[in-house]
Amino acid sequence: MLANSNATANLAVKDLARAKAFYEGTLGLKQVDDMGGELIVYKSGDTVINVYRSQFAGTNKATAVTWTVGDQIEAVVKSLKSKGVAFEHYEMPGLTIEGDVHVGAGMKIAWFKDPDGNILNLVNR
Repeated sequence: MLANSNATANLAVKDLARAKAFYEGTLGLKQVDDMGGELIVYKSGDTVINVYRSQFAGTNKATAVTWTVGDQIEAVVKSLKSKGVAFEHYEMPGLTIEGDVHVGAGMKIAWFKDPDGNILNLVNR
């Protein structure tokens, strides 16, 4: 029933101005809509991400958004790091950490957080 419908990621934040600085300034996403100062819609590839104000911001302890960046993962990590993004390091079976990139099982993955603690990641697949 939903297999042919698009899906959108939703990220809760406490401060939309701070989120706007991060998602536009740091990540380079383009704002495509603003819903009354409560929700900003960003374009990312062929998809969109809704960033909205919520009292529950930062309570999700799982990955919220994944960007597939292919063989550019190290370059993207380096670029984001130069903009002040701190990368997370997790102990995970079958993965080793090379710099800020987790490597194993034919994949490369890097995790980071937005200013509200939403967990985001990059993957080479």
